[in-house]
Amino acid sequence: MKSILDGRPLLKEEVDKIAEVAGYLWQKGWAERNGGNITVNITEFVDDAIRALPAISEVKEIGVTLPALKGQYFFCKGTNKRMRYLARWPMENGSVIRVLDDCSSYVIIADNPVLPTSELPSHLMVHAHQIENNTGYKATLHTHPIELVALSHNKKFLQKDVLTNLLWSMIPETKAFCPLGLGVVPYAIPGSKALAEGTLKELEDYDVVLWEKHGVFAKSTDIMDAFDQVDVLSKSAVIYLDCKSMGFEPDGMSNEQMKELSRVFHLPK
Repeated sequence: MKSILDGRPLLKEEVDKIAEVAGYLWQKGWAERNGGNITVNITEFVDDAIRALPAISEVKEIGVTLPALKGQYFFCKGTNKRMRYLARWPMENGSVIRVLDDCSSYVIIADNPVLPTSELPSHLMVHAHQIENNTGYKATLHTHPIELVALSHNKKFLQKDVLTNLLWSMIPETKAFCPLGLGVVPYAIPGSKALAEGTLKELEDYDVVLWEKHGVFAKSTDIMDAFDQVDVLSKSAVIYLDCKSMGFEPDGMSNEQMKELSRVFHLPK
């Protein structure tokens, strides 16, 4: 079967990277069953032949009008599809969509009519915001890191920047590689407007947002970097919980040590 990836090495490389990240999410236990979503703006890899491709689905409503996304193309993980299968067969477990000129609907154009994630509206709202603000961010990731979700069950960690400072203090690399820290969105129904709006608000100040009792949402210029930021935050959570399981509260780096780290590495916070 002919694929949209055929003869397009840069597009194939991007989709292969998505598949690689999907495999990591499954291996880490962060993507049970059909859990988690990936959406990547691939418009930069689209040529005239792709633009001429006919729709292979009927027109689908996004549920919100996003003028910044007119004519944009996205690779999306399919609804009810497993990350472990996306890792092996990305074009059978995800699809490429084109946002139509009305900016409120889309069609699937390749390779198969795999319906995108049910959380597509919230992902596309984030992508639209990135284009409007010229951030260069093109990838969004939602996953369920076990230790970070566990910490979200304690109210004291849900106050602004409490968890950020705790995680930063566990190991220097966390602040270096996730310099904006971790935003927090109070519990809301998955896929709801309240969750999407809360996420958008937190993403004004953070690249990674913790959804209380649910998971995390990350944005970045690249799907691998989005994964890496979640990974380093999760490592810090593991260190903290390992210390607690050994019966002591970890000291963590001091505020002065973290300020010194920011000065040396020219970090924003």
